[in-house]
Amino acid sequence: MGVTILTQFPTENRTGPQTIDVLSKRIMALGAIQQGQFLVDCETYTSVQQLGPQRTVHVLHNSEQPATVFSLLETGTKTIPLATDGLFDLLMMKMSSFYTSKKQTKAESKGPRYEIGDFCVKLGTVTVSSNFKGILVEVEYRPCVVPAMCWDLLKEFLQGFLGLSGPTNPPAYLQNRMQEIYSPIDTIHQYLEHFTLFRKSPVEANVN
Repeated sequence: MGVTILTQFPTENRTGPQTIDVLSKRIMALGAIQQGQFLVDCETYTSVQQLGPQRTVHVLHNSEQPATVFSLLETGTKTIPLATDGLFDLLMMKMSSFYTSKKQTKAESKGPRYEIGDFCVKLGTVTVSSNFKGILVEVEYRPCVVPAMCWDLLKEFLQGFLGLSGPTNPPAYLQNRMQEIYSPIDTIHQYLEHFTLFRKSPVEANVN
C-alpha cells in the first residue's frame, strides 16, 4: 500500500463509458496494462431520534482490501475511523432499530484497474442510488508511504494523462497529513469526501 490520490474528471458532455474509454486510451498509450476491475462502495446510516443527537455511520468496502469493512462514525464534533472484518456488516443489520440506512444515497465507484510501473490507476464510474454522477480517478504510487515525499511525482503523473484536469494541490483531506504515514483508511476518507460531493450534485446523463 502506497500513497493514493483521488480526483474527479469532467465528462464534458460525454457519457460515462465514453469518458472511461477516453481515459483508458490515454493511460494505455503510456504503457499501462489492465489488471481486472475494482469497486468501492459506501452506505450511510443515521441514528434514530431516540438515541439523542444524530450520529451518522458511513460503511465502505474496497475491493483492494476484500476482507476489511471500513466505517467512519460522525458525531458532529469529530469523525471516528474503524477498520473491522466482514462481521461489521452483520452488526449493522442487527442494529437496524438504532441505525437506519439511507438507501437512496448508496454510492459506488467501479471500473477498470490498470498498472504501469510503480503506479496503479483506477478509472471509476460513480453512481449514487444507481444514478450516474461522474468520473473519479484514483492513482496510487506504491513505493512511498509519506504523501509529502511523492506529491510532486503524483501530480506530474496525474497531469500527464489528465491534462488541465489534473490536480495542482493535494486533496483537502491530505493537506494536514502530508508528513504522516499513509494507510488504507486515508483512501477511504478521500472516497467519502468525493461521494459526499457527488451526492449533492445533480444527476448527469445516463451512464449507458
